[in-house]
Amino acid sequence: MNRCETIDALRGYVKTVRLEGKKVGFIPTMGALHPGHASLITKARELCEEVVVSIFVNPTQFNSREDFEAYPLTLNEDMSVAQKSGAALVFTPSLDELYAGDFALETLDYGLLTSRYEGQSRLGHFDGVAAVVRKLFSAVDPDMAFFGEKDLQQLAIIRRLAREEFNGLEVIACPLVREDDGLAMSSRNVRLSRQSRQDALALFHWVNRVKKAAETKADISGLLQTISGEAELMKHIELEYIDVVNAETFEPLRSRFERYNGFVIVAARVDGVRLIDNCRLACS
Repeated sequence: MNRCETIDALRGYVKTVRLEGKKVGFIPTMGALHPGHASLITKARELCEEVVVSIFVNPTQFNSREDFEAYPLTLNEDMSVAQKSGAALVFTPSLDELYAGDFALETLDYGLLTSRYEGQSRLGHFDGVAAVVRKLFSAVDPDMAFFGEKDLQQLAIIRRLAREEFNGLEVIACPLVREDDGLAMSSRNVRLSRQSRQDALALFHWVNRVKKAAETKADISGLLQTISGEAELMKHIELEYIDVVNAETFEPLRSRFERYNGFVIVAARVDGVRLIDNCRLACS
């Protein structure tokens, strides 16, 4: 496995493998790689001869400096995960290399897709995501890019961005990966205490309750209100939202789930650690 730190070196590598007729798959990450990331690399390896992984903690997508500084930095371990999973090249640019001193962000406006849920809870977050993804897509110029369904709203936004700005780039969605106890895998999980981790399982249980209700045509609105009420009584959990949405448009759904790509989505802070989760409706 190779590693490079500059865009010129990256482009030189990609040009060489393209001349060999190889298809290039790309997985952008912020490091702190876990089995969820490994599953993306494995999937990319199935569909592409060459797999490029980027590791770059992007400051423009964080809503607080405290959150940015708390993000785990585990480069040596990440390199090992990438290599074992089948990556051919790891791109680890510096802040100056990727942004070149230009941190101006374009406001991303995709209507409901960028204004609700994560867009409402984390103002400016998707502007930062779009900025770094544009830079990385332009640098790598991949045939396929792989993203996990855990960040479902981000996935929908990147699909639209790729469709409108990167002709020919195929965005591949990969299933959310869970811990053995059901907790959605996240780089933030290491910040949970043992008790907080148990409390965090409430998100998994909530999305599954709503999923079962939707699949049996039960009253979704009433159940969502019930769960919100339950959350208010929980000392260590601050529920931000729970809803059922169309995964392409993020329009709320209350019925006719079978006609749409319906997902249950939830976000909450557990002892100050912000977590998200989701699950697909089987009737979709």
